[in-house]
Amino acid sequence: MPNFSFAPLEGTVQNVRPFGDECCSSLVTLQTPGGTVTVVVSGDTYVISEVRLRRGMTVAAFYDAQAPVPLIYPPQYRAVILGRKQPNETIAVDYFNETLTNSDNTLKLNLSPATDIVGSNGQPFHCSLEGRLLIVYYTNATRSIPAQAVPRKIIVMC
Repeated sequence: MPNFSFAPLEGTVQNVRPFGDECCSSLVTLQTPGGTVTVVVSGDTYVISEVRLRRGMTVAAFYDAQAPVPLIYPPQYRAVILGRKQPNETIAVDYFNETLTNSDNTLKLNLSPATDIVGSNGQPFHCSLEGRLLIVYYTNATRSIPAQAVPRKIIVMC
């Protein structure tokens, strides 16, 4: 598994504006529970379902926690993955092992026949999930260690 550590930012979109000379990036201002944060959405950012960002939309953005961050206010992070978040839903991004437990042993997935498993291109995914980067959507989790959840959807980043 690659040595990435994905950190989440969840908030409501306040503003979206162009960023940079190439016109392929945007600065997205989010209002989070901890305050205002700016997220850079570049051409390299995986935007789940290619959702068009709009003011008032609730999103979850994930950035590489090991990447350098400029010391400015409001804080500015480069999104690696960004997706729309539904109320009462959690989105997790991590690598999962053979028992479908994430890298820091805080979440274990219990698949059901209703779990929608697709590749990053939206097509059904029928291979092993072990050792792959997964974007997991779920609503409820147990209070055990690790927490256990039955995901609604899993996107496999190939």
